[in-house]
Amino acid sequence: MAVPSTDPANSETPHVPVLLAPIMERISPVTGVWLDGTFGAGGYARAILDAGAERLIGVDRDPEALERAAAWAHEYGDRLQLVSGRFGDLDKIAGAGALDGVVLDIGVSSMQIDQAERGFSFMKDGPLDMRMEQSGPSAADIVNKAPEAVLADILFQFGEERASRKIAKAIVMDRKAKPFTTTRQLASMLERIMPRPKPGQPHAATRCFQALRIVVNDELGELARGLSAAEVALKEGGLLVVVTFHSLEDRMVKRFMQARSGAAPKGSRFAPIEDSEAPSFSLASRKAVVGDASELAANPRARSAKLRIAQRTGAVAGLIDPREIGMPNLDITKGAWL
Repeated sequence: MAVPSTDPANSETPHVPVLLAPIMERISPVTGVWLDGTFGAGGYARAILDAGAERLIGVDRDPEALERAAAWAHEYGDRLQLVSGRFGDLDKIAGAGALDGVVLDIGVSSMQIDQAERGFSFMKDGPLDMRMEQSGPSAADIVNKAPEAVLADILFQFGEERASRKIAKAIVMDRKAKPFTTTRQLASMLERIMPRPKPGQPHAATRCFQALRIVVNDELGELARGLSAAEVALKEGGLLVVVTFHSLEDRMVKRFMQARSGAAPKGSRFAPIEDSEAPSFSLASRKAVVGDASELAANPRARSAKLRIAQRTGAVAGLIDPREIGMPNLDITKGAWL
């Protein structure tokens, strides 16, 4: 395993790539051209290049990630190409049939969480922001402007928060007196109205912050686009490697890989037989790979991580409806309140 890099913005917090050892074990020997669509601190990218990849394209929507990489990217010369962009466009960035492998580490990075000024964490007081690209509507915009019903839908669908209506009502009441501007302000309100969590249960703000972050950055929409883009960009035999951190993400990845490999659950055996597309992927394993005891002890952030890998076949890339793979059907971008 590569030595963990240290985040220059927070030297006390080492960035440890999650499930790196099982990934490298399953993709070796590494050859050809790879794309890391969630470049972050470059942990996966370095390991893949060190393992023998001819070239790697590192993509990240967060400008700070690419700025940090400038300090060491020269070590790999022209083998490492850094691109500012979204992994949902990776087929356009790399070209159709250009890649031997794609790796995606879905969700917010530990570096973003550790920077209070980015507003991702309820454990650190900072502006209620959460924007990966540092542009567009922020979490504060949604919390202060969204109608109560929309807030409840966001919290329920993207945070799987059972108390979504109670929280939405409290937010609307509190913001009449004072707009929400900081992470601590929102977290304190949630601590006030929610039952104290029992040992082992998540903090009262966990699901709310997750939902806001996902919506602010359109993370699930980006995931759906990224999976389809990877299908287009991968060569026959190429590998799609995806690490997820919560059930919404993992459900989408699992259903996508099942659908595109022909392994999706079948309907009634009495129903008429339908023509199906040739599988565009084969599954490396039907079950997700999780961290072993040693990794969980060394890196608590690996507790919820799941790894899924599929290999591209020679079949033509197809189309898939994001709703068919479990993406919540909620479009807040059309809200006149933003």
